[in-house]
Amino acid sequence: MAIDTVQALSRVPLLSGLDPKELERLAGSFTERAFPADTVVVKQGDERGIGFFVITEGNARVSVDGRELDVLGPGDHFGEIALIGDRVRTATVTAETDLRTLVTTVWEFRGFVKNDPDVAWKLLEHLVGLLQESQAS
Repeated sequence: MAIDTVQALSRVPLLSGLDPKELERLAGSFTERAFPADTVVVKQGDERGIGFFVITEGNARVSVDGRELDVLGPGDHFGEIALIGDRVRTATVTAETDLRTLVTTVWEFRGFVKNDPDVAWKLLEHLVGLLQESQAS
């Protein structure tokens, strides 16, 4: 079954402010990647996370310091911190079932943002909204 990358990206909160043409341009930087069940996709503490993932099929467990925090499924995503900051991975994500994802690298995403100031502004607005929400909690 073919994956509609633009549709999958439109459901990612970080990208929700982008218009369809911007999402279509960004979609070109994503590739499909599959992981068998029980595969560690990203590991907490890895020095440099370089990928951002959108799950299209299957489930994945998110854990921090060995404690399971969440189970992700189709439409969920992980690795967004790696897109913007050179940070260590903050969680481990393990394929619970066979997992299909769309993935892009930090350098692809940065190139996309740097080449379009409108996109950069929309992302900043989204991040400010998240900051305001976290301060209200």
